[in-house]
Amino acid sequence: MTTVSALFPASSATPLPHWGVIRAQGEEAAKFLHGQLTQDFALLGDTQARLAAFCSAKGRMQASFVAFKHAADDLLLVLPRDVLPAVLKRLQMFVLRSKVRLSDASAEFGVWGLTAPTDAAPWGAAPWALSATDGGHVVSLYPAQGQARALRVAPADAPAPAAEALPLDTWQWLEVMAGIAPVTTPIVEAFVPQMLNYESVDGVNFKKGCYPGQEVVARSQFRGTLKRRAYLLQAEAPLTVGQDVFQSADAEQPCGTVAATAPNPAGGWNAIASLRTDVAAAGDLHAGAADGQALSLLPLPYPLRDDI
Repeated sequence: MTTVSALFPASSATPLPHWGVIRAQGEEAAKFLHGQLTQDFALLGDTQARLAAFCSAKGRMQASFVAFKHAADDLLLVLPRDVLPAVLKRLQMFVLRSKVRLSDASAEFGVWGLTAPTDAAPWGAAPWALSATDGGHVVSLYPAQGQARALRVAPADAPAPAAEALPLDTWQWLEVMAGIAPVTTPIVEAFVPQMLNYESVDGVNFKKGCYPGQEVVARSQFRGTLKRRAYLLQAEAPLTVGQDVFQSADAEQPCGTVAATAPNPAGGWNAIASLRTDVAAAGDLHAGAADGQALSLLPLPYPLRDDI
């Protein structure tokens, strides 16, 4: 497979208009988010970001965020725009007497995707490291295909990053190949976090206090009830988010769901799919129907953790 580093050897950047920003302001902003999301915000430092999920009472993911402190008592949650209005409305239902104000700040900030060769990235190497730059912030993400990646979140009127332009399709492919699927409209409430491997990429903290769905998420982790995981797939033709995955031996029941997908710059398509672990091990997978286009598994770019 041709790597992006061969196609775009220099540092590069692309605007991400499909990402929006929820702003949480007030002296209890961190405390409020700590009680609603899967990650620890009470101990969030100025050089750290968080990957976190917002779950239903049944532990199903309604949204996922990259979140960090923009300033004291001022946090930004970056998420796909298509789910933002519904998620903001639902989070506001839980504010009650908390000293926090939630707003859609998408018009106030520009979100960019940054890439660089892994040995030449100017931002922190560790995923979810946070650094300040040009009046904004840069969050280090998981790498993919030999490329270090980051999100740049800066005021909307800030200059564009000084980097080579990167096609949006290429950025979206890198997102898929990093193996971390954001929650978008077709998969709202489709998965508990572990079904997308969030516990293995620092998206769940099992030592923090309660949040909506916490009991279900913890039970899935510690009682061995988790039977689905996220896998990387390769296909020749387009795939769509929410599309069913079948094994040829069972034409009636899907064994998985596509969670993220993008065209491969070298041809074909790649996807993240949440699959039954027993079926994934057996292989012979197809998209849309048991006799649909064949899918092949690729190795995950990170290890699955069993020492939470």
